Amino acid sequence: MVPIPGNPLVIVFVAATLTFSGPAARIEGVRDAALSWHIPPPVPIMRGLRLLMDAGRRAPPAAKIAREAMRANPRLGAVDALLLGTDVVDAARANGLPPAFLAATILQESAFDPNAVSSAGAIGIAQFTVPTAQEYGVDPWDPRAAIRGASQLLSAYVTRYRGRAGDPYALALAAYDAGPAAVATYHGVPPYVETRDYIIDIRDRWSRIVGR
Repeated sequence: MVPIPGNPLVIVFVAATLTFSGPAARIEGVRDAALSWHIPPPVPIMRGLRLLMDAGRRAPPAAKIAREAMRANPRLGAVDALLLGTDVVDAARANGLPPAFLAATILQESAFDPNAVSSAGAIGIAQFTVPTAQEYGVDPWDPRAAIRGASQLLSAYVTRYRGRAGDPYALALAAYDAGPAAVATYHGVPPYVETRDYIIDIRDRWSRIVGR
């Protein structure tokens, strides 16, 4: 057995791969297990998880978010996806945001990849820049901390723009993507194609999470 720290499910997976697969599959299995990300500490196997994930519109919000995260990020396991979905729901509700809105933003930013790094230098699951992460006291590499930080930041933006002309959620997303200075300069969503597409894509993801 190859010793891999973290979730015991990884060890089980690798052991099964080495026992029942051919040489090529063994190498691939070890590689995937080593590269896949798992949340410490180890979590127990959840009975009925597959049924929960397949529950359709009746599924709880965390399960709906987990399904979309796994579609966007094939390396994300079901247990990790559900734990992250739960973190998103908790953070969103704590800050007065719709959970699906926060989840859609995280999906757009990183596909729920805690190790994501953009060409612009944004890092982690919520794609914080280093200055913004330092300003809000967030460790961008810690997915739970980053989710909480993103929720607090988006909530602050929504509160700031509520009552003004325009959709506060669209303005909050514009500020998250292009910065609040750009929103102030243009008195609304800036005319950047990237930012406008960003808002459209997140609204589409939001509606899919709610509708599925």
